[in-house]
Amino acid sequence: MKKAILLLEDGFVLEAKSFGAEGETLGEVVFNTSMTGYQEILTDPSYKGQIVTMTYPLIGNYGTNSDDVESAKPWADGFIVKEKSKIFSSWRGSVSLEDYLAKHNIVAAEGLDTRALTRRIRSSGAMRGILSTRDFDVVSLKAKVMASPVMVGRDLVRDVTCKQAYDWPGAGGRKEFFVVAFDYGIKYNSLRLLDRAGCKVRVVPAATKAQEVLALKPDGVFLSNGPGDPAVLDYTIQEIRKLIGAVPLFGICLGHQLLGHALGGKTYKLKFGHHGGNHPVMDLETRKVEITSQNHGFCVDMESIKDKNVALTHVNLYDKTTEGLRHKQLPLFCVQYHPEAGPGPHDAGYLFGRFTEMMRKFRKGRRK
Repeated sequence: MKKAILLLEDGFVLEAKSFGAEGETLGEVVFNTSMTGYQEILTDPSYKGQIVTMTYPLIGNYGTNSDDVESAKPWADGFIVKEKSKIFSSWRGSVSLEDYLAKHNIVAAEGLDTRALTRRIRSSGAMRGILSTRDFDVVSLKAKVMASPVMVGRDLVRDVTCKQAYDWPGAGGRKEFFVVAFDYGIKYNSLRLLDRAGCKVRVVPAATKAQEVLALKPDGVFLSNGPGDPAVLDYTIQEIRKLIGAVPLFGICLGHQLLGHALGGKTYKLKFGHHGGNHPVMDLETRKVEITSQNHGFCVDMESIKDKNVALTHVNLYDKTTEGLRHKQLPLFCVQYHPEAGPGPHDAGYLFGRFTEMMRKFRKGRRK
């Protein structure tokens, strides 16, 4: 097993052992607190541009398979674990994590102090970093990191969105609703749950015009998760703004942030983001607490939204940040977290039912 080295932009260095692909990779280094679900995490397009550190100490013990994927390929730019399992044991497992990473050309490292790395990120914030199995010169690595782009101002959606529209195959049977889903980095489980809720889904590229969407006569529009800085996505924010009030809207993660911008608000960068499957969120209307799956580095600033009809609906109980909003008069709502899980708890799955009920009510009102 070859040597690997991780260097952060503040000069923090950790030596490790390489597994997966060889080479070097640059990205924002973040940590994820999930105990399982590493294959879903790797294939979540929202991790484009990031090197993911798993805080749970043993990763890879159930291998990988062809089912537990959230997109067509892994998108994480690097992967760091305390210890990779030397074996995998699962009736569903077919390929080891090490071989899976190598096949998809993802540089990975084990054997470093992930606790120290996590504490560093928590105290100093998410930083750019480089993971290398070839260059071990600290001065050279630092120069490469400092020349790499920061996350603020990056449009990564263009890298992960589909090139052309397609219909999600679904499970068959009669569907009550037709939904257009904007692909900003959409996860398969969102599509599965929309299908399960009775929706025929057409997925469209991120740059699709509002006029094209409305011409399809959808019952509702879904705004997906995705990577990067929402503030620079003017080309889709202006189209979302045209859809507000014309059709029911449901946004998650990046889609939530884009709706915030379309409603006149702003977003800001979190210190180290929320990444994991154990984040408590309170629904302010029911006062119930949900344990949620999260993966975001930006947050909607509710104070920047001047429309008094826009209400805060959910807050994060860790840091009181915005986790959801709705419009009091228009058919739209959104949440910052991932109700589709994949991986994570299923506490928030009811939101897909809330979306279908909104579409049903809107359609009924339109017929009057």
